[in-house]
Amino acid sequence: MNVFLSWSIFRDRCIGGWAYPRRFPFSILVSGLNLGPVSSARSILITVSGKDTPGITSALTEILAQHSLTILDIAQVVIHGLLSLSIVFELSGQAEREPVLKDLLFKASELGLKMDFKILSAAPATEPSAYAPLHRYAVTLIATTVPAVALHQVTRLLADKKLNIDKIERLSESSFGCVEMIVSTDQDLDPLLLKKDLLAIARELDIDVALQEEGLYRRAKRLVVLDMDSTLIQNEVIDEFAREKGVFEEVAAVTEAAMQGGVPFDEALQRRVEKLKGLTESEVANVIARIELTPGAEELLSILRHLGYKTAVISGGFSKVTDHFKKLLKLDYAFANELEFQNGVATGQVHSPIVNASRKAELLEEIARSEGIDLDQVVAIGDGANDLLMLERAGLGIAFNAKAVVREQADTAINQKNLKTVLYLLGLSGRDLSDLH
Repeated sequence: MNVFLSWSIFRDRCIGGWAYPRRFPFSILVSGLNLGPVSSARSILITVSGKDTPGITSALTEILAQHSLTILDIAQVVIHGLLSLSIVFELSGQAEREPVLKDLLFKASELGLKMDFKILSAAPATEPSAYAPLHRYAVTLIATTVPAVALHQVTRLLADKKLNIDKIERLSESSFGCVEMIVSTDQDLDPLLLKKDLLAIARELDIDVALQEEGLYRRAKRLVVLDMDSTLIQNEVIDEFAREKGVFEEVAAVTEAAMQGGVPFDEALQRRVEKLKGLTESEVANVIARIELTPGAEELLSILRHLGYKTAVISGGFSKVTDHFKKLLKLDYAFANELEFQNGVATGQVHSPIVNASRKAELLEEIARSEGIDLDQVVAIGDGANDLLMLERAGLGIAFNAKAVVREQADTAINQKNLKTVLYLLGLSGRDLSDLH
């Protein structure tokens, strides 16, 4: 039988006050029921809670050490200065339960903590294979402020899918803007169906919910590859070139059709480039001067560089722009289409090979191979149909403020307007990031 005993119950019903004989023999009393001696238990779970202060863990483990006990598991969390610490220990040799529990209870009281304990019917398995779940996932909720209804709906879905929540952690530092849950199950699970259900909640509540397989590679990414237009920057460069040249409406219509996947990219690019014939290099410089980076882009890339990531931009746009931002943002790689110029004037042609969807995926693989990086350690970020193969090839493909067709096919989607939120999907917390400043 599982039993809980708190200090107040122990004090009031077992020893009748603060003073007690050190070898006082007791039975466990809960709600007035005598449950008899505890001699059949093999292991005990204690949980202490209260105001966090230095030395709590040291004081409790000192008692366990004095009684020559074996610790089987331990976990601790502190929320707003309040501690919850749990320890599972196994009695060994001639150790007796009653003196151990008395010493722990009185030490907890001395430290101003509440202590409960649960007598387990058997010691937990110590071999990982005995308790390892079949599947483990990270579920990340991101919003300006994550609402309670979002946590409710997501956790209800997880329960319906028979997923156990092993850990919940707030990743955002200054607001309740990001929550990560590590979940597991020992049953077969279709992650695509789970992702579909999570995205339905995300759409309904206007938040972002990401699902990733939890494992070594999730926290061991080494290369981040970004699309440029409407991802790294807020503009569509070819539209801006067209605006400068006075042919914006014609070019923008083709651009939108291409982004939605309605026109093959190579065909759309050539049709638009033809309309740019006569564009001068000085006009290109005018466009570059008014391009705006996406919020969080500089901070994201600075942090990634500081952490040792390789970074790249692979764009279906133009090399004169990607080369500028490669230098500005200290990117390791930049690839894009090259407009043909003669005597400083665009000819209306583009050099081969065209950086289309398949070429983007090839370039991603080439970068990873040259750096000795496994594809599972690559993050790709994009927004259009031209990015889909690249997102698919990467270990983590992120649709950033993307078209519906991209959101549905990518590993995960972010609709926040700040690129810095990508860091949450890498398992980095606000506290981690503040350490970098």
